[in-house]
Amino acid sequence: MRLKNIPGAKEHVDSSVYLIKNPSSYKGKFKEIFGNNNPIHIEIGMGKGNFIYNMAKELPNINFIGIEKYDSVMVKGIEKQEENPLSNLRFIKMDATYINEVFDHEVDVIYLNFSDPWPKNRHENRRLSSRVFLERYDLLFRKNKEIIMKTDNRKLFEFSIMSFNNYGYNIDEISLDLYNDNIDFNIPTEYEMKFVSKGNPIYRIKVSKEV
Repeated sequence: MRLKNIPGAKEHVDSSVYLIKNPSSYKGKFKEIFGNNNPIHIEIGMGKGNFIYNMAKELPNINFIGIEKYDSVMVKGIEKQEENPLSNLRFIKMDATYINEVFDHEVDVIYLNFSDPWPKNRHENRRLSSRVFLERYDLLFRKNKEIIMKTDNRKLFEFSIMSFNNYGYNIDEISLDLYNDNIDFNIPTEYEMKFVSKGNPIYRIKVSKEV
């Protein structure tokens, strides 16, 4: 996917008070950012931030951190937060490959929404649900592990089911067509709304692993 270049996006993101600068300096002590001991949920690959912003709005007793490496999409999430600030939402600009340099046993839930499927077999270790990344996530979780994933890509979904299962995760919830199942609570992403409008099924899985 080719991202549209937005003039001034990098400068806007980098200057925002809601961006956590030098996030590795808070490793193991992110509660200082929020000033409380509430659970921390992170979204890896937050895109334009619709999901993470509205989750933070709906769940004020949970701290949310949106992670994204591209200024051109992250700036939209920053703008949402600047227009109507939420005290329980912050952002980190980084590549997920280096996530272990930032968090240390302090995350309660990880969201993976419409991640890059990396369809070629030789690139499977780049998928955010691959064993390589599951091993990295082990060092992020505070205690019990929970991952919630949504995608429109059937092959990525099937790969992820096998990856989670082989790594010892329990499947708590699974949907092969989220919008035709009974949805108690679902915050959509920008991609999600676009795919649903075209009639595409949305796949969702929630997995967990007790320590």
